[in-house]
Amino acid sequence: MRKQKNVGRKWICGVLMGMIGLMLLWGGIGNSQESPRFKGVVLKAKLIGGGKYELLYEKFIPQWEKKTGAKVVILSKKQHFALDREIKKDIAAGTLNWDIASNHISFAAQYPDIYIDLYKYVSKKELASFFPRVIKACTIGGRLIQMPRHGDIRNLYYRKSIYERYGFTPPDTWDEFKEQAIKLTNPPNFYGTVIVGKEEALTGTFYEILMANGGSLFDENWKPTFDSPAGQKSLGILVDLYQSHAVPPGSINYLWDDTANAFASGTVASDYDWGGWGPFFNNPKTSKVAGDVWTKRFGRGDGGIYSGWSGCHTFSVTKTSKHKEAAVDLVKFLTSYEASLFQAETIGYAPQREDVWKKVLADARVSGDNYTYHKLKVWYTSFKEDAFPVPFIPEWISISDIIYPELQAAMLGKKTIKEALGDAKEKTYELMKEAGYYRKGVRKYEKPTEW
Repeated sequence: MRKQKNVGRKWICGVLMGMIGLMLLWGGIGNSQESPRFKGVVLKAKLIGGGKYELLYEKFIPQWEKKTGAKVVILSKKQHFALDREIKKDIAAGTLNWDIASNHISFAAQYPDIYIDLYKYVSKKELASFFPRVIKACTIGGRLIQMPRHGDIRNLYYRKSIYERYGFTPPDTWDEFKEQAIKLTNPPNFYGTVIVGKEEALTGTFYEILMANGGSLFDENWKPTFDSPAGQKSLGILVDLYQSHAVPPGSINYLWDDTANAFASGTVASDYDWGGWGPFFNNPKTSKVAGDVWTKRFGRGDGGIYSGWSGCHTFSVTKTSKHKEAAVDLVKFLTSYEASLFQAETIGYAPQREDVWKKVLADARVSGDNYTYHKLKVWYTSFKEDAFPVPFIPEWISISDIIYPELQAAMLGKKTIKEALGDAKEKTYELMKEAGYYRKGVRKYEKPTEW
C-alpha cells in the first residue's frame, strides 16, 4: 500500500514537473517572439539638420530603437546643400558605408542608382495613404527611391497692421508685390519684403516667377529658353527689389532660415516663404510679429499661373546597406501617420499623407484657431492646384549652379539682365549638349504643370 502511494506521488510530481517544463518552454517561445526584431543592428544615417528638422529624430528615433532593439548613429546633420555635397564626395570616394539618408525630389535625380527600390519593400496598401502625385514624384525610372517625409510650397506671409496702415490690399500678382514692397520700404529700419539670394533657393525663385509669367526653362528639345521676354521680366522683378533696397542688403546671401528670421524680427512687411514657417511666425516666443501675421495664396504672373515650385523632403535607403530591412523599417516609421501628424501639428510641416491632411484640417476647423485653419486651407489649395517640380534630371543642381551666379550678377548691377540670362543660357546649353540631350531619341522636355 505504501509502495502504491509512493508510485502515485512520483507520478504526480512527474506530471507537475512536466507541466512546469512546458510552461517554461512556452514562456521561452513567447519571449523569443516578443524579443526586439532588429536587436544588435546598428544603422548609420546622414540627415538634414537645422531648422525644425531634428525634432522628428529626437522624438521618433528613440521610440524606434526601443521597439526594435536596433541603434541609430547619425553621422551627419547638415543643411541640405551641404549634405548633397557630402553624399557626392562619398560616391566619388566609394565610401557609401551608411544606411539611410535624407533626400529630396530636387536632389534625388542626381544619384538614383545608389538607393534601393522601395516598391520591393513597401506594400501598395502602405503607399495608398500618400498623395499619388508625390509617390510619382518620388519614383525615378520606375523605381521608388524615396519615401515622402513632408512637402512644401511657398505662399505670402504679411503683416496685417502694416498693410492696413497703408491701405494696401495684399498683392495677388508679382507686379503688385514688387510695387507694394518698394512703397513700404524705409531703409535701414524697415523693408517691404525679403528674398533668398543664392544657390538653388534663388534659381528656384526665378523659376517660379518665370513659370507664372508663362515662360519655361527649356523648349521641347531641351534647348534653354529662360532668356525669353518672360525670363527677362522675371529677373527684372528680382533686380528691381534688390536695387531699390526693398529687401535687406544682406539678402544676396540669404537662404531659408535667414528670410524667416528677418520676417520674424519685425523689420519687413512680407515674406514669400514655405508653409512650415507658419507656427514659427505666429509664436510670441520666436517671433515679434506673432498675432499680426496673415497669409494668402500667391502669386500670379502674366501667364495667369500661380507660382508653385514645390518640393518634397524624403528618406532613402542605400543599396550598400547591410541591414536593408531594418533601414526600410526605420524609414517607414519616420514617414508613418504618427510621425507625419507630429510634424504637422508640432512643427507645421505640410504632410504628404491624405489621412494626416484630413486630421489636421478637421482639428483646426473645430479649434477656433482661425490663423492655423486659414493657413492650412491656403497651403492645401496650393498643393492641389499650383504645385510643380523642378525638372527630374540629374543635371538640375548643376544647371542651378550655372544660373544663380548670373542672377546675382544682374541683381548686383554687374551685368544687364540680357547679359546675365544670355551667359546662363550659353553655359546651360553646353552642359546639356555634353550630357547628350541633343542626340536623337532623347525624350522630349515637358513643361511641368503638376507633380
